[in-house]
Amino acid sequence: MSAVELASAMSWLNGMLWALGRVGGFCLVAPVFGASVTPTRIRVATVVVLTVVLAPLAPVQRDMFNADGVATIASQMLIGGSVGFVLQLVFQAVSYGGILVGQSMGLGFAELVNPASGGSVPVLGQFYLLLVTLLFLAMNGHLQVIALLADSFRTLPPSAAGLDRHAWFAVATAGGDLFAGALRVALPALTALLLVNIGFAAISRAAPAMNLFAVGFPISICMGFIALWLALRGLASAYAALQGVASTLMRQLLNG
Repeated sequence: MSAVELASAMSWLNGMLWALGRVGGFCLVAPVFGASVTPTRIRVATVVVLTVVLAPLAPVQRDMFNADGVATIASQMLIGGSVGFVLQLVFQAVSYGGILVGQSMGLGFAELVNPASGGSVPVLGQFYLLLVTLLFLAMNGHLQVIALLADSFRTLPPSAAGLDRHAWFAVATAGGDLFAGALRVALPALTALLLVNIGFAAISRAAPAMNLFAVGFPISICMGFIALWLALRGLASAYAALQGVASTLMRQLLNG
């Protein structure tokens, strides 16, 4: 192999490694892309395809076999992981809104195994998580995130510096804002169920002999399902607002 061919191969390998670090860190944390329910072969194929596509966008000449190269790989994984973490916050915020609704209507005890985390979660939380996953795919969220990663190699070229402390502080601050959006997701159903509970309180004062545990529980569940059905109409707009906040934060992170 000539010196020119060796230099060309090293340049190609450099671009592959930087892209692999950023894409791998993202797919390791992000929902949908790194979901454990997806077969391992498909996840690995997704990482490889995205790396091959995005590698020409990261032609940084940097020696990968020294401390600076290792630090660069680590910083690329942290950058990709931070973007995936912000996206994960949106999904978990909507899921938490479903958990709040389930606890208000008396379904907090109904749990099922979450294949993504391996633990038990309330059934309404998993239901909302499935809905937000479908909304994410239907609104081409996956394509927007891939385009954002592709543009990040221009706005934030691979280097050992990575993200600064202001970027990490922005992630921590936005986490609170996103979970405040969970209340926005659950607020319509929570308000309706609160009115139902107030009605039960008035009935218990008017008829103390009535067994509210036998009468109120099925009524609470029935009214909760009705409120849930009505509240689902606003789920798409609430998710779009959360996704807008997350997209703004991800652009801030990747703009350097």
